[in-house]
Amino acid sequence: MKRKGKTTSAFTKIRTGLEDAIAFHAGDRQLTVRDVELKPPAPMGAKEVLAVRRRMRVSQAAFARILNVSPRTVQAWETNARRPSDAALKLLAVAKAHPEVLLG
Repeated sequence: MKRKGKTTSAFTKIRTGLEDAIAFHAGDRQLTVRDVELKPPAPMGAKEVLAVRRRMRVSQAAFARILNVSPRTVQAWETNARRPSDAALKLLAVAKAHPEVLLG
């Protein structure tokens, strides 16, 4: 099927992708990302942060060390005195979904 002079068939897209993968594997091509859509991290309140830490069965001090933040920061999150930054939310999401990654 053609639209405005461009072939848009699924077969053509798959073939192009496979050709790129073969060239990359052979060292003849470097793959790049042109468009990346990322959802912003989901907000996490005090109760959720506390639940993540308790699920990992660690103290505030240990949790802080695991996340590379200060114990006061963890305490502030757990009392709603402060909200985790977007970077911290990404790490907290990893801790929530796969705590073994951070403990291992």
